[in-house]
Amino acid sequence: MRRYLKYTKNFYFIFTVLFVIWMVFIDTNDIISQFTLRSKLSKLEDQKSFYLERKAKIKAEREELLSNYELLEKFARERYLMKKKTEDLYVIVEE
Repeated sequence: MRRYLKYTKNFYFIFTVLFVIWMVFIDTNDIISQFTLRSKLSKLEDQKSFYLERKAKIKAEREELLSNYELLEKFARERYLMKKKTEDLYVIVEE
């Protein structure tokens, strides 16, 4: 028991223990905040991959729309309710 007490009275031992406690629990970059930041980073990386896939899909659809006039016309009629001058447009809304 005296052997352990001898080490606890040493300045370097006390300083090291206090430093470790400070870095693990008290500091702004403690273990808990590092864990939360890692989980947030993984969620953001998942979102990034989702948005990159969505961006590629939208680019492919855009290229297809710009290359095909009939498809562009169909898209404009369905999405933006566009019509020709000689046509009448009826919109049916279901409740």
